[in-house]
Amino acid sequence: MAMVAGRIASWPAARMAVIGSSLGGFYATVVAERTGCPAVLLNPAVNPARDLAAYIGEQTSFHDPSQHFFFRAEFVDELSALTPLQLTRPERYFAVIAKGDEVLDWHEMRSRYAGCQIKLLEGSDHALSDFEQHLPDLTRFLRL
Repeated sequence: MAMVAGRIASWPAARMAVIGSSLGGFYATVVAERTGCPAVLLNPAVNPARDLAAYIGEQTSFHDPSQHFFFRAEFVDELSALTPLQLTRPERYFAVIAKGDEVLDWHEMRSRYAGCQIKLLEGSDHALSDFEQHLPDLTRFLRL
């Protein structure tokens, strides 16, 4: 998060927006809370500290199982410390949430982003394989 904050420090917060998927949705929420910018969240992780605590230790990369990395306990503590207690301005969020998400609980996502603009999909999946059909909603929300 320190790297993200450093890279966006000079961005014009009044004209920027963030988009994130899964854990990236969590980070997009943190950025939106810190900067006041709008955020589009795609199946956002709601409580990554809790969810990732089970993965402390050596892991393999999802996209390339030949690559290994070590997930440390302090990463869980960092995620916990970053978690916003509440959303200060729900109107600045648009969440696309798939009931067919096989990784995250859509009920939890919907509850976390209650009061925000939500597009609740009856099917789809964690990767939002049907992402292109949701682009008009994202661009409309971001006024692009």
